[in-house]
Amino acid sequence: MAWGYIADGIAGAFSLVASGNRELFDIAFRSVKVSGIAAMLAALTGIPLGVALGLSRFRGKGIVKSVFNAMLGIPTVVMGLILYLFLAPAGPFGFLGLLYTEMGISLGQMLLILPIVVSFTASSIESVEEELRDLMLTLGANRVQAMLKTVEEALSGIVLSVIAAFNRAIAELGIALMVGGNIFVRGGELNTRVLTTSIQMYVARGEIKFAIALGTVLIAIVFTVTAVSNYIQRRWVSP
Repeated sequence: MAWGYIADGIAGAFSLVASGNRELFDIAFRSVKVSGIAAMLAALTGIPLGVALGLSRFRGKGIVKSVFNAMLGIPTVVMGLILYLFLAPAGPFGFLGLLYTEMGISLGQMLLILPIVVSFTASSIESVEEELRDLMLTLGANRVQAMLKTVEEALSGIVLSVIAAFNRAIAELGIALMVGGNIFVRGGELNTRVLTTSIQMYVARGEIKFAIALGTVLIAIVFTVTAVSNYIQRRWVSP
Protein backbone atom coordinates (compact mmCIF):
# COMPACT_ATOMS: atom_id res chain seq x y z
CA MET A 1 0.00 0.00 0.00
CA ALA A 2 2.86 2.39 0.81
CA TRP A 3 4.37 1.92 -2.63
CA GLY A 4 0.97 2.56 -4.15
CA TYR A 5 0.70 5.88 -2.27
CA ILE A 6 4.19 6.87 -3.40
CA ALA A 7 3.51 5.98 -7.02
CA ASP A 8 0.17 7.80 -6.96
CA GLY A 9 1.79 10.81 -5.31
CA ILE A 10 4.56 11.05 -7.89
CA ALA A 11 2.04 10.62 -10.70
CA GLY A 12 -0.10 13.25 -9.00
CA ALA A 13 2.84 15.65 -8.89
CA PHE A 14 3.33 15.40 -12.65
CA SER A 15 -0.41 15.76 -13.15
CA LEU A 16 -0.60 18.86 -10.95
CA VAL A 17 2.37 20.46 -12.68
CA ALA A 18 1.00 19.64 -16.13
CA SER A 19 -2.42 21.04 -15.24
CA GLY A 20 -0.90 24.21 -13.76
CA ASN A 21 -2.41 23.65 -10.32
CA ARG A 22 -2.55 27.12 -8.80
CA GLU A 23 -2.11 26.04 -5.19
CA LEU A 24 0.96 23.96 -5.94
CA PHE A 25 2.66 26.68 -7.99
CA ASP A 26 1.81 29.31 -5.39
CA ILE A 27 3.33 27.23 -2.58
CA ALA A 28 6.38 26.26 -4.64
CA PHE A 29 7.03 29.85 -5.77
CA ARG A 30 6.72 31.15 -2.21
CA SER A 31 9.14 28.48 -0.97
CA VAL A 32 11.74 29.38 -3.59
CA LYS A 33 11.30 33.10 -2.96
CA VAL A 34 11.51 32.89 0.83
CA SER A 35 14.52 30.55 0.85
CA GLY A 36 16.16 32.40 -2.03
CA ILE A 37 16.04 35.66 -0.06
CA ALA A 38 17.44 33.82 2.97
CA ALA A 39 20.32 32.39 0.91
CA MET A 40 21.07 35.79 -0.63
CA LEU A 41 21.17 37.49 2.78
CA ALA A 42 23.32 34.69 4.18
CA ALA A 43 25.71 35.02 1.23
CA LEU A 44 25.99 38.80 1.58
CA THR A 45 26.79 38.42 5.27
CA GLY A 46 28.51 35.05 5.46
CA ILE A 47 30.92 35.19 2.52
CA PRO A 48 32.82 38.27 3.81
CA LEU A 49 32.88 36.73 7.30
CA GLY A 50 34.10 33.40 5.93
CA VAL A 51 36.80 35.04 3.81
CA ALA A 52 37.98 37.13 6.76
CA LEU A 53 38.00 34.09 9.02
CA GLY A 54 39.85 31.96 6.48
CA LEU A 55 42.54 34.57 5.80
CA SER A 56 43.08 35.84 9.33
CA ARG A 57 45.29 34.50 12.06
CA PHE A 58 44.39 35.34 15.64
CA ARG A 59 44.23 33.74 19.04
CA GLY A 60 40.96 31.92 19.48
CA LYS A 61 40.36 31.35 15.76
CA GLY A 62 39.87 27.65 16.41
CA ILE A 63 37.17 28.43 18.98
CA VAL A 64 35.34 30.74 16.57
CA LYS A 65 35.41 28.07 13.86
CA SER A 66 34.20 25.47 16.34
CA VAL A 67 31.24 27.68 17.26
CA PHE A 68 30.20 28.08 13.63
CA ASN A 69 30.71 24.36 12.99
CA ALA A 70 28.62 23.46 16.03
CA MET A 71 25.82 25.71 14.79
CA LEU A 72 25.61 23.68 11.58
CA GLY A 73 23.64 21.02 13.41
CA ILE A 74 21.29 23.21 15.43
CA PRO A 75 17.75 21.75 15.34
CA THR A 76 15.46 23.94 13.27
CA VAL A 77 12.64 23.54 15.78
CA VAL A 78 14.87 25.02 18.51
CA MET A 79 15.86 27.91 16.26
CA GLY A 80 12.19 28.40 15.41
CA LEU A 81 11.24 28.51 19.08
CA ILE A 82 13.96 31.05 19.87
CA LEU A 83 12.93 33.25 16.95
CA TYR A 84 9.26 33.00 17.93
CA LEU A 85 10.05 34.21 21.44
CA PHE A 86 12.05 37.13 20.04
CA LEU A 87 9.53 38.10 17.34
CA ALA A 88 6.32 37.58 19.31
CA PRO A 89 4.44 40.81 20.16
CA ALA A 90 5.69 40.61 23.75
CA GLY A 91 9.26 39.80 22.63
CA PRO A 92 12.15 42.26 22.27
CA PHE A 93 11.71 42.50 18.48
CA GLY A 94 7.95 42.20 18.36
CA PHE A 95 7.65 45.82 17.24
CA LEU A 96 9.14 44.83 13.86
CA GLY A 97 5.98 42.91 12.99
CA LEU A 98 7.91 40.04 11.38
CA LEU A 99 6.03 37.17 13.03
CA TYR A 100 3.83 35.26 10.58
CA THR A 101 5.32 36.99 7.54
CA GLU A 102 7.40 35.81 4.59
CA MET A 103 10.24 38.15 5.55
CA GLY A 104 10.20 36.74 9.07
CA ILE A 105 10.71 33.25 7.65
CA SER A 106 13.51 34.51 5.38
CA LEU A 107 15.36 36.20 8.23
CA GLY A 108 14.95 33.13 10.41
CA GLN A 109 16.26 30.85 7.69
CA MET A 110 19.13 33.26 7.08
CA LEU A 111 20.23 32.89 10.70
CA LEU A 112 19.94 29.11 10.37
CA ILE A 113 22.06 28.82 7.23
CA LEU A 114 24.59 31.58 7.96
CA PRO A 115 26.98 29.14 9.72
CA ILE A 116 26.96 26.96 6.57
CA VAL A 117 28.14 29.83 4.39
CA VAL A 118 30.73 31.01 6.91
CA SER A 119 32.15 27.56 7.66
CA PHE A 120 32.25 26.34 4.05
CA THR A 121 33.74 29.61 2.81
CA ALA A 122 36.41 29.67 5.51
CA SER A 123 37.33 26.05 4.80
CA SER A 124 37.55 26.74 1.05
CA ILE A 125 39.82 29.73 1.67
CA GLU A 126 42.05 27.81 4.05
CA SER A 127 42.41 24.92 1.63
CA VAL A 128 44.19 27.16 -0.90
CA GLU A 129 45.38 30.11 1.17
CA GLU A 130 48.67 28.86 2.62
CA GLU A 131 50.24 27.44 -0.52
CA LEU A 132 48.87 30.03 -2.94
CA ARG A 133 49.66 33.03 -0.77
CA ASP A 134 53.32 32.09 -0.42
CA LEU A 135 53.56 31.50 -4.17
CA MET A 136 51.94 34.83 -5.04
CA LEU A 137 54.13 36.76 -2.63
CA THR A 138 57.18 35.02 -4.05
CA LEU A 139 56.14 36.13 -7.55
CA GLY A 140 55.95 39.73 -6.40
CA ALA A 141 52.26 40.18 -5.69
CA ASN A 142 51.21 42.32 -2.76
CA ARG A 143 48.96 41.06 0.03
CA VAL A 144 45.77 42.43 -1.52
CA GLN A 145 46.51 40.73 -4.85
CA ALA A 146 47.32 37.48 -3.06
CA MET A 147 44.04 37.70 -1.13
CA LEU A 148 41.99 38.32 -4.28
CA LYS A 149 43.65 35.40 -6.03
CA THR A 150 42.95 33.17 -3.05
CA VAL A 151 39.26 34.10 -3.15
CA GLU A 152 39.20 33.43 -6.90
CA GLU A 153 40.71 29.97 -6.43
CA ALA A 154 38.23 29.19 -3.65
CA LEU A 155 35.23 30.44 -5.63
CA SER A 156 33.97 26.96 -6.41
CA GLY A 157 33.72 26.12 -2.72
CA ILE A 158 32.07 29.46 -1.98
CA VAL A 159 29.38 28.82 -4.60
CA LEU A 160 28.86 25.37 -3.10
CA SER A 161 28.33 26.93 0.33
CA VAL A 162 25.51 29.13 -0.98
CA ILE A 163 23.82 26.22 -2.76
CA ALA A 164 24.07 24.04 0.35
CA ALA A 165 22.62 26.90 2.39
CA PHE A 166 19.66 27.30 0.02
CA ASN A 167 18.94 23.56 0.07
CA ARG A 168 19.04 23.57 3.87
CA ALA A 169 16.68 26.56 4.00
CA ILE A 170 14.04 25.29 1.58
CA ALA A 171 13.97 21.87 3.26
CA GLU A 172 13.63 23.04 6.87
CA LEU A 173 10.33 22.92 8.76
CA GLY A 174 10.75 24.29 12.28
CA ILE A 175 11.34 27.95 11.44
CA ALA A 176 8.82 28.03 8.60
CA LEU A 177 6.15 26.58 10.90
CA MET A 178 6.82 28.55 14.09
CA VAL A 179 7.72 31.90 12.56
CA GLY A 180 5.50 31.65 9.47
CA GLY A 181 2.57 29.85 11.04
CA ASN A 182 1.55 28.08 7.79
CA ILE A 183 -1.14 30.73 7.26
CA PHE A 184 -3.33 30.79 4.18
CA VAL A 185 -6.08 33.33 3.62
CA ARG A 186 -7.87 32.77 0.33
CA GLY A 187 -7.89 36.00 -1.63
CA GLY A 188 -5.83 37.72 1.07
CA GLU A 189 -2.27 38.96 1.29
CA LEU A 190 -1.32 37.02 4.43
CA ASN A 191 0.02 33.74 3.08
CA THR A 192 3.02 32.02 4.64
CA ARG A 193 2.42 28.45 3.50
CA VAL A 194 5.55 26.83 2.01
CA LEU A 195 6.29 23.33 0.78
CA THR A 196 7.51 21.83 4.06
CA THR A 197 4.67 23.23 6.18
CA SER A 198 2.14 22.20 3.52
CA ILE A 199 3.47 18.64 3.50
CA GLN A 200 3.14 18.46 7.27
CA MET A 201 -0.39 19.85 7.12
CA TYR A 202 -1.62 17.47 4.42
CA VAL A 203 -0.12 14.47 6.22
CA ALA A 204 -1.96 15.53 9.39
CA ARG A 205 -5.17 15.77 7.36
CA GLY A 206 -4.63 12.32 5.92
CA GLU A 207 -4.28 13.65 2.36
CA ILE A 208 -1.17 11.58 1.76
CA LYS A 209 -1.21 11.67 -2.04
CA PHE A 210 -1.10 15.45 -2.20
CA ALA A 211 1.61 15.51 0.47
CA ILE A 212 3.71 13.10 -1.61
CA ALA A 213 3.12 15.28 -4.66
CA LEU A 214 4.39 18.32 -2.78
CA GLY A 215 7.37 16.33 -1.52
CA THR A 216 8.18 15.31 -5.08
CA VAL A 217 8.14 18.95 -6.16
CA LEU A 218 10.41 19.89 -3.24
CA ILE A 219 12.95 17.21 -4.13
CA ALA A 220 12.78 18.27 -7.78
CA ILE A 221 13.59 21.87 -6.83
CA VAL A 222 16.57 20.80 -4.70
CA PHE A 223 17.96 18.55 -7.43
CA THR A 224 17.42 21.22 -10.11
CA VAL A 225 19.21 23.91 -8.10
CA THR A 226 22.08 21.53 -7.38
CA ALA A 227 22.37 20.46 -11.03
CA VAL A 228 22.38 24.08 -12.23
CA SER A 229 25.03 25.02 -9.67
CA ASN A 230 27.21 22.08 -10.73
CA TYR A 231 26.93 23.20 -14.34
CA ILE A 232 27.86 26.77 -13.40
CA GLN A 233 30.86 25.52 -11.45
CA ARG A 234 32.09 23.41 -14.38
CA ARG A 235 31.40 26.09 -16.97
CA TRP A 236 32.43 29.35 -15.33
CA VAL A 237 34.00 28.74 -11.93
CA SER A 238 36.24 25.67 -12.09
CA PRO A 239 39.48 26.07 -14.05
